[in-house]
This record gives sequence, C-alpha cells and structure tokens, in this order.
Amino acid sequence: MLSTLLWLPILGAAIVGIFPNQKETKRLRQITIAFAIASFAWSLMLLTQFDINNPGLQFKEYFSWAEPIGLSYSLAVDGLSMPLLVLSSFLTMIAIYATAENAERPRLKYSLFLLINAGIAGALMAQNLLLFILFYELELIPFYLAIAIWGGEKRGYASIKFLLYTAVSGLLVLAAFLGIGFLSGSPNFDYQSLTTTELSFKTQLILLTLLLVGFGIKIPLVPLHTWLPDAYTEASPAVAILLGGILAKLGTYGLIRFGLQLFPETWSLVAPGLAIIGTVSVVYGALSAIAQKDIKRMVAYSSIGHMGYMLVAAAAGTALSVLGSVSQMVSHGLILALLFYLVGIIERKVGTRDINVLNGLMNPIRGLPTISALLILGGMASAGIPGLVGFVAEFIVFQGSFSAFPIPTLLCIIASGLTAVYFVILLNRTCFGKLDNYTAYYPKVLRSESIPAIVLTAVILFLGIQPTWLVRWIEPTTSSMVANLPAFGQQVAIDYQPSLDK
Repeated sequence: MLSTLLWLPILGAAIVGIFPNQKETKRLRQITIAFAIASFAWSLMLLTQFDINNPGLQFKEYFSWAEPIGLSYSLAVDGLSMPLLVLSSFLTMIAIYATAENAERPRLKYSLFLLINAGIAGALMAQNLLLFILFYELELIPFYLAIAIWGGEKRGYASIKFLLYTAVSGLLVLAAFLGIGFLSGSPNFDYQSLTTTELSFKTQLILLTLLLVGFGIKIPLVPLHTWLPDAYTEASPAVAILLGGILAKLGTYGLIRFGLQLFPETWSLVAPGLAIIGTVSVVYGALSAIAQKDIKRMVAYSSIGHMGYMLVAAAAGTALSVLGSVSQMVSHGLILALLFYLVGIIERKVGTRDINVLNGLMNPIRGLPTISALLILGGMASAGIPGLVGFVAEFIVFQGSFSAFPIPTLLCIIASGLTAVYFVILLNRTCFGKLDNYTAYYPKVLRSESIPAIVLTAVILFLGIQPTWLVRWIEPTTSSMVANLPAFGQQVAIDYQPSLDK
C-alpha cells in the first residue's frame, strides 16, 4: 500500500517526461494533475485504513535490498508521518494546479513536481536510515532545477545557495546516520533495530549535534536560515508552496523521529539550548518580516518564525508539546501554501510585490476583492486568530511547552503578537486604501484561479473548527514517543557526570 504512494508519482514523472509532444501543454498538465489527484486519493485511503489507537508503525513493507551495506527497502507510517504524507500529496496537487497552462518546458517542470512528491513521501515512510537519506537527497535536484529554471531575476544565486546549504544538510545527516549504525553495532540501518543507549555521552552528543545542525539547515533555524528568503522569494509560487509547505517539514520531522527518539537522554540535556534557538528564530523571523517591503519576502521570513515554534515544542518533550509541534507542521504548511498562492496571483495581476506600490486591492469593482478577502483570512490564520487552524496548533504548542520552558514560551507568545503586527501592515497597505484611477484596472481573477485558494481556506477553517480531525491521528504516537523521555534536566546530568569526569 505504501509502495503505491511512492511509485505512482515516479510512474507519472516517467510518463510525462517521455510524452511525445511537448507543445501539448494542456494535455501534459491534465496528465500530471491526474497523477497528483490519484496520489492524494490514495493517501486519503490510507488515512481511512489507519488505526488511530495504534501508536506504532503500520502498513509495514520490507525487502532486503543491499544487505552488505545495511540498506533495506523498509517502509511504514505512524501518527507522526501519516498526516505529513497527506499534506505532501495535497500540496503537490495544489502546486501543480497552480502552474500556468502555458508554462515553459512543461514536461520537465511537471516531472520535477511529481519526483518531489515521491522524494518527500519516501523520506516520510522510510524506516531504514540509508533509505531515508536517499529520499532526503532525491528531492534536492528537482528543487534546484525548479528554482534555477523558472525562478525570478536572481534565480541563479538563490538556486546555488539552496543547493549548497541543503547538500551540507544531507552530508551532516548522513555522517550522523553512519555513526549511529557503525557505533551501535547493529547489523543494518533499520530504524527499529538501532539503539544508542550503549554509546558514551560524548559520542551521543556529537551524533545528536550533527543531526541538529543538518536538520536545522533544512528547517531552517537561525543562524542557518540565510538560504530561505532568497529561495522562497525567487521561486515561482508553485515551487514556493512545495518549499515552505513540504520541504521544511522534513527538518522538524527528522529532529523528532531521529533526534528525540534515538537520543532521548541526550536530547533532554540539550533541550534548553534548543528552546533558546527556537525562540530566537521566532523573534527574529517576526522582526525581519516587519521590515520587509516585498510581500513575498515578508511571508518567507514569517515562515522562519513559525518553524521556531516547532523546535521549542519539540525541545520541551512533553506529550502535549510534541503533539503541538506536529500539528504546527500541518497548520503551517496549509497557511503558507495559501499565502504564497495568493501573493503569486497578486503579482501576476498587478505586476508588483512592493508593499509601497500595492494599494486598494479590496476595491469591489477594479481591485481583487476575493483574493484580498482570502489574504485577510490567511493573515488571520498565521497570526493565530481563534477559529482557524493556526490558533489550534499554536495553543497546543504554548500549553505543552510552558511547563518545561516558561520564559521561552512567553517570548514566543509575545512574538505571535508581532505576527499580527506585520500582517496588519501587509493587509492595510495592500487591501485597503484608494486605487489609482488611471492605472488600476487589474485583470479579473478567473474562478478557476481561485479554486486552490478556496480549497486551502476551507481546510484551514474546518480544522480550526474541528481540531480533533487533525490531532486524533497524531496524539497516540506522540504520547508514546515521550513516554520514556527524561525530564529535561538535572537527574540525567547527574547520571552522566561520572562519564563526563572520566
């Protein structure tokens, strides 16, 4: 069942890639959308078959692939990966639909989108460390090409920067995985057969640090974030949806799956430092977003801040905080996808993203009233207004993290107020005010162009009103993950003190 979700988009990419007539853009788009819808439908089918009362791995598949090096084709999902799988398939479908029908080099573009979907799905389902890193790196080249070929004016600089940073991320994670496999004495790199409890504290700390830096680049966290604003800004709206909505989640997923799970005691020791880094990312992202004049760059910096919430929650290591971290991954992916899609429509219809030039888009006759209304709702969701999924996720994060890290949590709550500040600035400048009577005759937004934004908005509203439909899949697994996690403090340090002295 999981192999279908993995190989279906790869099959679609192959069919689209060898399609005989590249000029038939409409037909290529229809074929790609059909494969994307099929993948999303299959992920929903898996969701209906998923046992929410079982915190362990489900739908297991295993095949001994390259036994001498410990590589196996091992797939499974649990409450941590299943919601992200559905999110990945859903946003891939949205991104492909959002691509213009007259796209240049459509065979390559649509093939890359489907390969990205396969790479993300493979990483989320992989239960072998080497298999995970294989898929973790597979999506690197498609994203690089998508930014370099269809990006903005500075796409060359942004794509190379993205490639270098994420390549370093992969190397660090691979080094940590090799260290875990070789030093633990395991006959293979299968996740469930690995243990780090016999390793010395210093060895565990080195391996965990490699994972933290590697996945921290992918998230990204301050100060490893400098690739993000350029990549998100220069990427086309469809690629930006995949970058922010899906790719960044591999970083937080990796920290919880491999950092927290494989190094529970060491994690509890470094947790205060992680909470500080997460808080700095939250505050820095909010303040940087306030200073931006490009609305797409403003949304990009807001992403840094919201990813920081996930780290603070994961660092706290309580059942509620880890539940909030995973919920925030889904919430952030949906909201960011909506914002990037709307910004893309505004840029295409108005011709600029400059916040000092945009004005009066709420005008019901000559403006973009529907897009403006959806942008307001997206801003409210990002700011954590009750009734929307952003509030649900952030509330769980704050409630779960406060007991472990009260001061960082309070600072994050204050920073969530700053989120409202920069979105008020964005909405006030772009949606309200008076249109220029001579230049502001913007093309109408077609109904078909509004469909992705309306669908995303409906999901954001539904999960905000019915949060149980989100957390019910996650809670049993996250509660099981933290059941044996030590409290982040002193007792573990005392237990390790003899080895430190030695």
